[in-house]
Amino acid sequence: MMSSLNAIVPMTCVTAAAIAAMTAEAFREPGERMPIGPLGVIGLIGAAIASLALWNHNATSFGVVSADNFGLFVTWILIVVGVLSLAISAPTIERERLPQGEYYALMLFALAGMMLMAMASDLLVVFLALEVMSLAVYVLTGIRRDSAVASEAAFKYFLLGAFASAFFLYGIAFTYGLTGSTRLDRVGSLIAAQAMAPTPMQLLAVGLLLVGFAFKVSAVPFHMWTPDAYEGAPAAVTGFMSTGVKAAAFAAFFRVFLAAFEPLRADWWAIIWAIAAATMILGTVVGVAQTSVKRMLAYSSIAHGGYLLVALVSANDFAKGAVLFYLLAYAVTNLGAFGVLALLDDGERANDRVRDFAGLWNERPRLAALMTIFLLSLGGFPPTAGFIAKWYVFTAAVKAGYYWLAIIGMLTSVISVFFYLRIVVMMYMSPAAEPARVPCVPRLAAAALVASAILVFYLGILPTRVLDWAAASISTIF
Repeated sequence: MMSSLNAIVPMTCVTAAAIAAMTAEAFREPGERMPIGPLGVIGLIGAAIASLALWNHNATSFGVVSADNFGLFVTWILIVVGVLSLAISAPTIERERLPQGEYYALMLFALAGMMLMAMASDLLVVFLALEVMSLAVYVLTGIRRDSAVASEAAFKYFLLGAFASAFFLYGIAFTYGLTGSTRLDRVGSLIAAQAMAPTPMQLLAVGLLLVGFAFKVSAVPFHMWTPDAYEGAPAAVTGFMSTGVKAAAFAAFFRVFLAAFEPLRADWWAIIWAIAAATMILGTVVGVAQTSVKRMLAYSSIAHGGYLLVALVSANDFAKGAVLFYLLAYAVTNLGAFGVLALLDDGERANDRVRDFAGLWNERPRLAALMTIFLLSLGGFPPTAGFIAKWYVFTAAVKAGYYWLAIIGMLTSVISVFFYLRIVVMMYMSPAAEPARVPCVPRLAAAALVASAILVFYLGILPTRVLDWAAASISTIF
């Protein structure tokens, strides 16, 4: 019995830290300063140690959670996201007087759901993990109770998320009705054993599941919630959900479609091809018109989701390393960008408009330099992680024969350079319109941003080892 529990140890560590954070908040005296954030770091360290111990062991729990190398690699990405998010969140919690116990507990519960989602090998467990993650993120989105914008964003996110979850659950029900199982391995083998043309019911099941996943990864046309939720939530929360939610959702997306529904690949690849193209185009074109950096990064996130869908469509040996590498590169880059936004918020003004970045180089040269690094990586400039990630994704598409998809990806990537460089130009070449009110940068948050920048360059200059680990990890599912 104990051996069957090994696979869930990483998420158990994070869940225990979340419970500890809630308990500490409950016993905290009014006005007492209690360092609750380190409890989360301890839980994440425990999860990292457990994940390292499970590497190459392919442990399973009850047949529905699989701690294979693919799930563990995504878990490490989520641990990086968690540690950086905790560090970046500290100034926001103090400045806006947010309930730190609730904040950290919600973030840790969301991380536990993300880890479970990455390792789930049963559709019902995927759904359970998705809901654990989503409910925590909904509350985090509206955690600023005195903000009407945050409340509206959380409500929209919750309402649309509930509809997407209903579609996903219906897809699970149809899958069970057709195969008699929700286990991914059994579903795949039963569909393959039929060796006949897919039935309309099979295609309906795939379509319903696709709707649920497309919502979570902000794919067109299920992206409507993304700009409002990103703009309404605190920047630190936005960075967390733009990276953690996307990593967990794509992990489950790839596992389900490349394990359970691989026999139906000939029927679903064209749909995902079209969704990928539309997602890249819309995310880029609409992003150009944004004046809010948060909304611009929201549409940037949509476009990056399209690039990851290109890897799913390609699904060849070259795409294997690209998928997980892209998730890691995007996570550290986007968290860094939103981390800068979080530090620029002075409590009176969000400083998240493009014009607010005018003259930042003169006022806060280090923050400007860090933001430049993150924006160049998002744009795919060498020698950053974003360049390597996009190079491998587009190369995978070319090698798979999807030339038009690769062309669309490269063109949208070039167009996106405009709105990334627009901010850089404002920081270095435009005078500040009014005196800057940039608060002092706490050391912990600054260290998190510097670590993100170092990872951006490391992945861009020395990507081979990480790419090899990523390819070997994803080989455990396809």
